Amino acid sequence: MTDQDSAARLAAIHARIRAAAKQADRAPDSVTLIAVSKTKPAEAIEPLLAAGQRVFGENRVQEAQEKWPALRTRFPDVELHLVGQLQSNKAADAVDLFDAIHAVDRPSLVTALAAAMEKSGRRPACYIQVNIGDEPQKGGCPVAELPALLTAARAAGLPVIGLMAVPPLGVEPAPYFALLAKLARDHDLPGLSMGMSDDLDTAVTLGATAVRVGTALFGARA
Repeated sequence: MTDQDSAARLAAIHARIRAAAKQADRAPDSVTLIAVSKTKPAEAIEPLLAAGQRVFGENRVQEAQEKWPALRTRFPDVELHLVGQLQSNKAADAVDLFDAIHAVDRPSLVTALAAAMEKSGRRPACYIQVNIGDEPQKGGCPVAELPALLTAARAAGLPVIGLMAVPPLGVEPAPYFALLAKLARDHDLPGLSMGMSDDLDTAVTLGATAVRVGTALFGARA
């Protein structure tokens, strides 16, 4: 993909965010675009960096460790988000590398992240991932267990700023986004990480503060 293609795709996503925000009477800059660069090599990421994108998401700690340190020497203002599942034994690596962690979903991970933050002094922003569709194959905390997990995360000193969810595939996402927004309000959390390439417009109208976009920026994954 050329720099021109990347710039055009980026502009198209920003136009969608602006239109959805306008519809909801929100400021477009209240929505952060996270370019999800998982499985993409550094050379596929560089055109988006050249086009001005600075917030990126990765699914796996090890993959991010392989490509981002070198990219960050050239683009030190990059903000890196971990948007995939996190194993507790990778918590320290995640805290060292990422500026935000979107998949805090169980007490053991809360404990591991708190210990890693205490040791390193770094405090990436955290989102509690909610299994909003109650799907057994998906990560995320069951809705019923959210209050207890949130209490534990706050007690451990994690900087929890919001909730994250992935609605079930193939169904209308609006009710799930609306539920996540209600849960965030109920728990006094300002952040809502929800919405991807296909449904970011709906997510923004329902309050998303961060949308995670991969395919629409990078093309289909191999």
